[in-house]
Amino acid sequence: MNRRELLALSGALVAATVAGCTGDGGSQPETETDTPSSTNTPTETPTDTPTEEPPTGEPTVDDERLAALAAGNAEFALELHNHLAANTGGNQFLSPYSISVALAMTYAGARGDTREQMEETLHYTLGDDVHPAFADLQSKLDSRATATDPADDSEVDAFQLAVANALWGREGYPFSEDYLALLEENYGAGLREANFAGDPDGERERINDWVADQTEDRIEDLLPPDSITPQTVLVLTNAIYFMASWLHKFDPENTEDGTFTALDGTESTVPLMHREMDRVNYASVPGAQAVELPYIGEDVSMVLILPDEGTFEEFEQNLTADRLFGIFQEMSDATGSLVFPRFEFETEVQLSTALSDLGMPIAFGGGADFSGMVDGDQSGLAIDEVFHKTFVSVDEEGTEAAASTAVVMLESLPPSWGELRFDRPFLFCIRDRPTDAILFYGRVVDAGAAQGDE
Repeated sequence: MNRRELLALSGALVAATVAGCTGDGGSQPETETDTPSSTNTPTETPTDTPTEEPPTGEPTVDDERLAALAAGNAEFALELHNHLAANTGGNQFLSPYSISVALAMTYAGARGDTREQMEETLHYTLGDDVHPAFADLQSKLDSRATATDPADDSEVDAFQLAVANALWGREGYPFSEDYLALLEENYGAGLREANFAGDPDGERERINDWVADQTEDRIEDLLPPDSITPQTVLVLTNAIYFMASWLHKFDPENTEDGTFTALDGTESTVPLMHREMDRVNYASVPGAQAVELPYIGEDVSMVLILPDEGTFEEFEQNLTADRLFGIFQEMSDATGSLVFPRFEFETEVQLSTALSDLGMPIAFGGGADFSGMVDGDQSGLAIDEVFHKTFVSVDEEGTEAAASTAVVMLESLPPSWGELRFDRPFLFCIRDRPTDAILFYGRVVDAGAAQGDE
């Protein structure tokens, strides 16, 4: 069964659910919200006073730990998005959740300044509690894959939402049992031994095959050639796949070619979907309008934000997590007409430079401290690169999206200084290493005169 057939089946199941509520199979309002409000009809972009500020808010989840995780992840998401967007300028699609999970598994082994920089950059405000928080979030996401038929309280398939984590570690490497147990308990990420030293490219293909399998082949070749080397010690991977039908689909008969004006002013002809919206969540805030399109099951939705004409870049760069949550909380029932393009594209990025720029450069250098990953006096582990790849497709029936992240870690080789020739004056000392007590100190300025009795 292909994607469109799956979406059509999902939509039919939900349509049957809605018809069962009416008794006569009659039409229903598009979406009902829990908060009663007056019905608004958006007709045009509102004119706001220059001094009016966008609303602010915070996650509405009751669980304080999950709220802190969501707020931190949103802040990181927007900072990373804006940093990359400012440097690329084109279409962009990221999975902040995938990136955060992969790096959280890495953060579990970080210590000292490395840990502190990762906390600040990734907005892990919960410290070690970030790991059970991600486990709780995973549990809640797992529950989203079903919806309840109000006619008979039975469950129907709502959509596909699959998340998987895995560790790939060098054979025989002394990974800490406590570290591995933490990742298994909170991320379901068991260790898979890998022959990085003997067959690095074969292991790269093995990891890529796992990612492709977890994402219905939407993410292929996450790790490019030469990304795995004999010095690779550990690869931490996350993969997420999502496919869902709109709660109320667009009629393909209403899709027409129209003009889309790009950020640089150029125009192109694209298929534009049309739908009359009856009772959906809508908000008009200073600088933008927003509308929410729920997927079947109604626990997951797509929120579309349209900045005022000519202000896209300014609005994008100034959008913070609390302002984004403020938009969510401003939404209420409204009616109107929606014109929305079909689109499909991929994004592929390497994140080491962006993450360093955002505040965690130590993790990528020789001074990195990931000693929590290993037993004994092991040192030299550092992040080599963070690979991230995504896919998104949006059409009249719904949305398909996939993403994967791989954190590749290596053990740096001892530095080589070449040849160091003491053939000119030098200083030397004899010290007690545990205390750094200088027992003797001297210099040699004439080795010829220091040959003793010959």
